[in-house]
Amino acid sequence: MRFVLDTSIFVNPEIRGKFGDSPTEAMRTFLGYAERLFGKIEFYMPPGIYREVMHFVDEEELLPEVELYIIKKPPNVHDIKIPAFVVYELIDDIRRRIDKGLRVAERAVREGVIETDNVDRIIQKLRRNYRKALREGIVDSKEDFELILLAKELDATIVSADVGILTWAQKMGIKWIDAANFREVLEGLVDKLGEGKNL
Repeated sequence: MRFVLDTSIFVNPEIRGKFGDSPTEAMRTFLGYAERLFGKIEFYMPPGIYREVMHFVDEEELLPEVELYIIKKPPNVHDIKIPAFVVYELIDDIRRRIDKGLRVAERAVREGVIETDNVDRIIQKLRRNYRKALREGIVDSKEDFELILLAKELDATIVSADVGILTWAQKMGIKWIDAANFREVLEGLVDKLGEGKNL
């Protein structure tokens, strides 16, 4: 069994809280599970995701376990085939998001004409709504795309809290687990495959 891990497990405060108060503590807790499942379950991260996670944790505190239990592997981008319908859906989704972003900008301009005293507040609202319209629910980084491709290549399960990643995993027929449930999944695996005790 293989899992491809996303940054959100260790960085998103709502998700991370199940593992620890800080990214380093969350990673340490996860590594405790990985140690008990070693040889039975493999945990992967593409290099871009690994770099993101290491930016938030104290790597020295986690050595050598982080190197032992997390396999860093880039997807083989030259040999993975992606169905044409995925590209069609991506183009259609981007077009819808651009139109939606334009409507957000138009509303902000209308508000600005009426409320000229609150320009900074209007710009902040525009940025927040524009970002939500264009980025929420889409794969919007090379690192996210690498995560999906690696899971496809390995026939692995993606673990993420990112709606865009999970949406595209479903579209591409990739197994996934919502990161909010990952600790419970690990506990179940330890019970079945490990030493049979909860951490």
